[in-house]
Amino acid sequence: MIDKSKLNSTAKRQETAVLVAVSTQRQTAEKTQEYLDELAFLATTLGVKTIQTFSQNLDRTDIRTYVGKGKLEEIKTFIIDNPVDMIIFDDDLTPSQVRNLEGAFEEIKVLDRGLLILDIFAMRAQTAQSKVQVELAQYQYMYPRLTRMWTHLSSQKGGVGMRGPGEKELETDRRIIKDRITFLKEKLDKIDRQSATRRKERNRLVRVALVGYTNVGKSTLMRRLAKADVFAENKLFATVDSTVRKVTLENIPFLLTDTVGFIRKLPTTLIESFKSTLDEVREADMLLHVVDISHASFEEHIEVVNSTLAEIGAADKPTILVFNKIDLYQQTEEEDHWHEEEASPAGEPLVEQVPAETLIERLKKSYIARKADHVVFISAEQKENLNELRTLIFKLVKEKHFTIYPNWENASLSDFDWEE
Repeated sequence: MIDKSKLNSTAKRQETAVLVAVSTQRQTAEKTQEYLDELAFLATTLGVKTIQTFSQNLDRTDIRTYVGKGKLEEIKTFIIDNPVDMIIFDDDLTPSQVRNLEGAFEEIKVLDRGLLILDIFAMRAQTAQSKVQVELAQYQYMYPRLTRMWTHLSSQKGGVGMRGPGEKELETDRRIIKDRITFLKEKLDKIDRQSATRRKERNRLVRVALVGYTNVGKSTLMRRLAKADVFAENKLFATVDSTVRKVTLENIPFLLTDTVGFIRKLPTTLIESFKSTLDEVREADMLLHVVDISHASFEEHIEVVNSTLAEIGAADKPTILVFNKIDLYQQTEEEDHWHEEEASPAGEPLVEQVPAETLIERLKKSYIARKADHVVFISAEQKENLNELRTLIFKLVKEKHFTIYPNWENASLSDFDWEE
């Protein structure tokens, strides 16, 4: 019997995608697979189902079609036999590569990692400022790529990769697009000046900013420290807009800011457009660099964040390296490796779990604890070891606070409510 409810259903069909990446001399096959997994997570964040992945070993990506001719035919053969809405490439494509690939795949959408990230930001943006920032980044990113990808950006096509500025027919004209970019820059400059004024008014308080790779638990930690409702979700870029909360430890007040997460291959246009938001980081007195220690590539994540901080001029700030998610962390079978400088804690997990206190003590003796001057191991979700983090934050904030207010009444930790 036919289910009439399905005939009348208006539910949107889930889009499907195949993912494509290239392993080069600088990127091993193992690392490529990890990047593909992250790309699949990005797609999932937008509600896209990955049905197949393709990778190829090349000295460098093909200048014409990203992958070689044989791999291109393999992908085309798969698409003929399977319904696919889009092909997503793990690196940014050049304008010529976009044209050639769209010609090869005809009606199927061709996206790259940068466009996927921009689409997530467009979906997540809530404030007027972030919406303008994302729209500007989209135009700047798409302008040199005005191919069939752009002409398909209509309300009828819709879907992932089609969100935002492409829904108006007139925006296919280059001159109008350039005018739109100019208008958005002027609008963003005005918003930036207003934001700068608000930040200047807050200069009398010590400012602490949460930074880190996307989905490491910054917003959850923000909730624990500020005891306030802050949106947190197990998806990439759950937070796009900065959130500022006033926190008081003992009688020392300071401002705590949750910022957008970083990621590998973050589009340059996005960093440029979000500079005003990232000013919250650049102008902070101290950083809490949150790291997901349970992730196999947490060390690379640290490097990505540090590189982005250097790019925006915030690499030299006092920083607490906060290793989060110790409740999900698994130690290796050979604990002696923890004491080696070059060893990694990632490996085959033990079946037996150790208490959080024991694990923290072991981690403090490992090479991981020597990655920064101030290192703390916590679980924000499970509220493990937050007292140690609060104590360290209090110490550093207090030092900075007394440079601003040298006659402030001497503060003590003894009367502070440490209940978690």
